Amino acid sequence: MLKSQNIELKLLLVLTLFWLPKAVASIDEYRYPFKNFSYSNYGTLGLIQNPNARLLKQGSMGFTWTHNEPYLRGSIVAYPFSWMEVSYQYVDINNDLYSKVSAFSGSQSLKDKSFDAKFKLLKESANLPQIALGFRDLAGTGVFSAEYLAASKFIKNNIDLTIGIGWGNLNSQSINNPLTVFSDRFEERTASLGVGGKVNLDDFLSGPAGFFAGVEYYIPNFHGAKIKLEYDGTNYETEGRKSLSQKSNFNFGIEFPSSRNFSYKFNYVKGDTFSFGFSYKLDLGKKNAQTKSKNKQRPIVNSDIIKVVTSRSDSNLYKASLNYLSKEGFFLQKASINDNELEVVFSQSSFRHPVIAAGRAISILDQISPSSIEEFKVSEINGGIGLYSMKIDRDSFIRNKLFNFPESMSQNAEVNGFNYNESDYKYNPVAKYPAFFHTIGPDIRSQIGGPDGFFFGDLKIKSNSELLISRNISLISVVSYGIYDNMDDLKLPSNSVLPHVRTDIVDYLKESRNFSIERLQLNKFGQFSPSIYYKVSGGILESMFNGVGGEVLYKPFDKNYGAGIEVWEVFQREYNQMFEIRDYSTVTGHISLYYTEPKSNVTFRMKGGRFLAKDSGVSFDFWRVFDSGFRLGAFFSLTDISYAEFGEGSFDKGFYFHVPIEIFSQKYSKRNFGWGLRPLTRDGAAALIHSHPLWGIVDSAHKSHFNRHSSYFYD
Repeated sequence: MLKSQNIELKLLLVLTLFWLPKAVASIDEYRYPFKNFSYSNYGTLGLIQNPNARLLKQGSMGFTWTHNEPYLRGSIVAYPFSWMEVSYQYVDINNDLYSKVSAFSGSQSLKDKSFDAKFKLLKESANLPQIALGFRDLAGTGVFSAEYLAASKFIKNNIDLTIGIGWGNLNSQSINNPLTVFSDRFEERTASLGVGGKVNLDDFLSGPAGFFAGVEYYIPNFHGAKIKLEYDGTNYETEGRKSLSQKSNFNFGIEFPSSRNFSYKFNYVKGDTFSFGFSYKLDLGKKNAQTKSKNKQRPIVNSDIIKVVTSRSDSNLYKASLNYLSKEGFFLQKASINDNELEVVFSQSSFRHPVIAAGRAISILDQISPSSIEEFKVSEINGGIGLYSMKIDRDSFIRNKLFNFPESMSQNAEVNGFNYNESDYKYNPVAKYPAFFHTIGPDIRSQIGGPDGFFFGDLKIKSNSELLISRNISLISVVSYGIYDNMDDLKLPSNSVLPHVRTDIVDYLKESRNFSIERLQLNKFGQFSPSIYYKVSGGILESMFNGVGGEVLYKPFDKNYGAGIEVWEVFQREYNQMFEIRDYSTVTGHISLYYTEPKSNVTFRMKGGRFLAKDSGVSFDFWRVFDSGFRLGAFFSLTDISYAEFGEGSFDKGFYFHVPIEIFSQKYSKRNFGWGLRPLTRDGAAALIHSHPLWGIVDSAHKSHFNRHSSYFYD
């Protein structure tokens, strides 16, 4: 009996030790329900003024706003990788004027734009802190430029300590620069304020250094609120265009999260300034990150009876396939029955992932097909272009669906590229053309940060439509009508020495305030083989150019690379964005090379050729697509014009993101909304923005997506 009790006690001890971490985690979630890292007054994760070594999950985004006299700062922060934070900062500096010429900018305060970046060097462990290297005002004007090395470590579960060393405007608490031991280059810092755009590598981590430190204390049972205390490393004599007073090196603050996403803060800085702000962050990287589930596929009622009917003739099976596929958002284009195989070609506009589309289509066919059908083959087309073809044994499909083993798809299914040929099929339902698709909604156009004022914009009603003339010919139109605007005082003319292919943006905005046509583009799509695709287009291609041209793309279905060529003859549009053209025209074209790194799903594109302003050069674009469909990217371009010819900003650069609507919905959707930003609108490296580029159509159904998302097969 005693021996039995000892065994039970040992078993209880083992189970206790096993479950203890989970129990502690559960207690922490109760005591700190909205515990999360927060943003500093500089718009990146940090303390109050000081940075720290923290980062959010990859695929996250944050939006922050802070009022810390004399600065009002708005930031967009993104996390393309678990080890990287990047942000764009827009700052109103209200203790200085935009310019000293009142006729140019009146009494408007100075504005500054910059990029920041932080890189995790060491992940936190039980005994070691997390360490990160960061850069402020990277490639900006230098008003807030600084570099830092920060280390952050949790003590217990609710105390986060940070200590670091800084350079540039983070050198207030002066110490000798330890890097001078390695090179004399680190002794001097020569950077001066400029027009921005240039990266001065020689100044990184150079000049006098300083230290900073701080602590964040999460208050138990207070909804994740925390108190911040720091020893400030900011040099207020060198930061900004005018020095600021500082009565204390200590800053205090408190942050209140009202949810997992939204928080607001109050700080006391420099011993003489109160500051406040708020932030909003989202985890957009994972599938269903914001909603728990999507609409589930409904089983077909009376499936057994339907199978009896479809067993009587091929015609019955074809018609049943057409009917039941259409009820789930699939449009059957062609079908054939060959011996024991049912082959179906469809198009669809609901499912972003081809794995889900193929799995659901096969599930429908399985529920209505007679037992004589032993194999299914489904193929998807878009605009008459074949995207992929999947063939799977029916018994394997049923067996693995029963045991919920979607990963077996890669072993049991054949997935290949698909060359669509209309004459290859026995069942050819009559397609109803023309078909018209249409959406209407509000649209906001804006001009932010010029000398005429901080914000100019208009509110318009925008109509987006697509007229399908045939399977591979379509007419895309975007028209809008203005409701309200404040652009009467917007008057800054272009000062560009290049052809004004983009910098007449003020004239385009003002003259197109009423009814305007943004796009009226006729497209014809096709393919020469399963790996070679083409598009020919003509009409109003974008807001500033009409033209005609096309592109050809080589994209093997099962490879991680591709190459494309495009050529366009374009004519600049009149400012009212109707049908008239101006007296500028050119031929523009590029050769593009693509490569997708399979593990991270990052795509690199190098695009070289002739741009709209007749300058020649290369554009580099890189983006990452997460499991949710969230896409985050950045670009820069270098052409044969000088920095002086390009103007303020020195070279073309920017970033963008696209967020799938289905992230916030219980239903699947291919639609998304996006936003992109260039710090400045210049004419150099300007490329034509035509609709429906081939890469976006073809790559969405690449074989790597089947391998990456095989777990969605029985979704």
